[in-house]
Amino acid sequence: MIRVGPAGWAYEDWEGVVYPDPKPRGFDPLAYLAGYFDTVEVNSTFYRPAARRAAESWARRVRGNDDFRFAVKLWRRFTHERDEAWSPADVTAARQALDPLQDAGRLGAVLAQFPWSFKRTDESRAWLDDLTTAFEDVPLVVEVRHASWEAPEFFEGLAERGVGIVNVDQPLFGKSIKPSARATAPVGYVRLHGRNYEDWFREGAGVEARYDYLYSAKELEPWAERAKAVAAKAGEGAEVFVVTNNHFRGKAVANGSMLRSMIEDREVEAPPGVVAEYGEAVRGYARASANPA
Repeated sequence: MIRVGPAGWAYEDWEGVVYPDPKPRGFDPLAYLAGYFDTVEVNSTFYRPAARRAAESWARRVRGNDDFRFAVKLWRRFTHERDEAWSPADVTAARQALDPLQDAGRLGAVLAQFPWSFKRTDESRAWLDDLTTAFEDVPLVVEVRHASWEAPEFFEGLAERGVGIVNVDQPLFGKSIKPSARATAPVGYVRLHGRNYEDWFREGAGVEARYDYLYSAKELEPWAERAKAVAAKAGEGAEVFVVTNNHFRGKAVANGSMLRSMIEDREVEAPPGVVAEYGEAVRGYARASANPA
């Protein structure tokens, strides 16, 4: 099973592009996306742990799509705030959103995204060992961005623990990890951040600037093939998540629709506003939905 979807769903700049404007009465953006995709990456949990009732609400809101599974980004306390060790209370807080999704059969992957500054050192390896132990009973995947992690023993260690590796597309600089199609667990992951070289490391560049990038079909085709390769390597029953994180003005939805089309070898439906905004790019891959809301 290869599930494709965008990172996040609550963006003001999606109004009138991804979502209708004005919205129909009772419009639910999460339920709306679940009509087009089989996954969404939850990004809000990176900034702060979500309450149990919020996760229970997410599960209810996608009930119209039996194939839908969430990918949940792990709280940055475990990936970015590494000056001191986390506590059992931190783990409990992070699990408030994970456990109800897992109980509902809606948790597909838990993403531990480390920054480029997280390099392969003895200290970092110990940190990662502790992290994978603390979350050993959830479908954990690890994203590293620094090329120092491209070592066979690192991938072998993930495989031994049943932890997935994230295959990343990002602006490539000297020590950036390169594109790949690796699988180290039954859960596989592909994550496309865009290729905005100018703003990726620019001081003061906001989130909108960094992720303002629209992939061409030519750029996406190798990633569609990599997603299929990850599924083949992960084996029978694999769950592969392909997430587009270039979210500015719904570009993630446009490129996600194109990837779905390439992977499934058929034209897919997409939100009408996305087709109108990115018609030339999505032509032949996505058509406007006849029943959008």
